[in-house]
Amino acid sequence: MSAHSFGVIPITCHAWNGKGSEIAISRSDQNIEIYKKSPSGYDLTATLSEHGQRVTGIDWDPKNNRIVTSGADRNAYVWEFRDGNWKPCLVILRINRAATCVKWSPNGDKFAVGSGSRLISICYFEEENHWWVSKHIKKPIRSTVTCLDWHPNNVLIAAGSSDFKARIFSAYIKEIESKPTATCWGAKMPFANCMFEVSNGGGGWVQGVSFSANGDLLAFVGHDSSISVVNGANQQQLAVLKGSYLPMMSLTWVGANSIVTAGHDCLPKLFKYSDGNVTFVNDLDIPKEKETGTMSAMNRFRNLDKKATAEGTTDLKTKHQNTITQVSIYSGTKDNCSKFSTTGKDGQMIVWDVKVRIITFCLHFKIQGQFFF
Repeated sequence: MSAHSFGVIPITCHAWNGKGSEIAISRSDQNIEIYKKSPSGYDLTATLSEHGQRVTGIDWDPKNNRIVTSGADRNAYVWEFRDGNWKPCLVILRINRAATCVKWSPNGDKFAVGSGSRLISICYFEEENHWWVSKHIKKPIRSTVTCLDWHPNNVLIAAGSSDFKARIFSAYIKEIESKPTATCWGAKMPFANCMFEVSNGGGGWVQGVSFSANGDLLAFVGHDSSISVVNGANQQQLAVLKGSYLPMMSLTWVGANSIVTAGHDCLPKLFKYSDGNVTFVNDLDIPKEKETGTMSAMNRFRNLDKKATAEGTTDLKTKHQNTITQVSIYSGTKDNCSKFSTTGKDGQMIVWDVKVRIITFCLHFKIQGQFFF
């Protein structure tokens, strides 16, 4: 595990380049900061300042070294690195509410933008005018689109929204791609066709969605402290687990049957899907022992400066000291992830070693005979 602090300002979203050597972050404002990994930590190499309001989403296309960003100013930009600088390219979104999230397709030839306009903009490049144009997916979305994830076939897109539902749509663009083949989610895929719709019945906003590596499983987390998995290959069977933990904000598959989530509990959690059920495995952060003894005068002043209190009891036992806003794969793939990263409202970015953490917990809690990968 390695951790780096970018200051005390919350990090709302982040994205890695294909090599994991550079990271793009947004810290609750209209700027995107690009950092490059160095022996001493991370060095700021560029600040992208085209957005007029808060940046809500970032994604980095590893195949073409392009960054796409979305913002509360109802805009999205595609940034290309040319002549030593990041230069923005215009995206025609045609929305009248804030853009809330953005995601490149696996092939990097299009991307999706969710918004408060109750629609998804599927964007692709138009060579003639040298800009990105969009087509809209609208029905039956009834509220703000909060999260997105692409199916590995580059056509289906999963979306979660604040109408308590997760859906799968066809984002087939006949102008740029060949006709798709059938999947377990359906065979007919005209653009904007709703292939699947589900609610776990709990009434919680869907905060994160993620397809498995083969696309047969769809996992999503809700603000009702639930995690759900739909098995498209098994008659679209739904499994739901609700726990006593706080709501989760983000998730990703890290193995064929393993899911890592993170959110208001300030630590990553490991879940397992097998035999049609979702089970909680463990928190992937060994709590620090509570410090005892008299607080020094210096620590009192530090707490007064950072937290407006002289008491030390507000320190959490976790590595992150505030809500984790995003969890992403750092190295590996969804079926064999070796490291994942988390960023949070404490201004920290932490890279976790998946298998080392699981082995450590098996030894720490004496868990035996369980295999997750």
